[in-house]
Amino acid sequence: QVQLVESGGGLVQAGGSLRLSCTASGLTFRRYVMGWFRQAPGKDREFVAAIAWLGGATDYADSVKGRFTISRDNVKATLYLQMNSLKPEDTAVYYCAASGRIDAIRVPTTTAYDYWGQGTQVTVSS
Repeated sequence: QVQLVESGGGLVQAGGSLRLSCTASGLTFRRYVMGWFRQAPGKDREFVAAIAWLGGATDYADSVKGRFTISRDNVKATLYLQMNSLKPEDTAVYYCAASGRIDAIRVPTTTAYDYWGQGTQVTVSS
């Protein structure tokens, strides 16, 4: 069975940093576009970032551009999200997702993704 397991969430102060990890199993990791999404209370799940098979192409939501960096290690089958200069509005449950669509990086929506992790809570205090 495909499993995506997020880790690294926690409570940080505004301006701080956090690195999320997502370890995948049950799929050929290198053949999936990987993405991060987040969902705050009372809001829809929104796109954060995506990365292509080899990591050469990335995409970010405007709200995190310049602050977050997505990366992947295909040997370890692990996805990362480095989050810097965190703001209270970054508070959300962060989800790791995998897409078998070769064009998924061009489709920054939840519908483009096939598998999801259970999420990890990120809370940014002010």
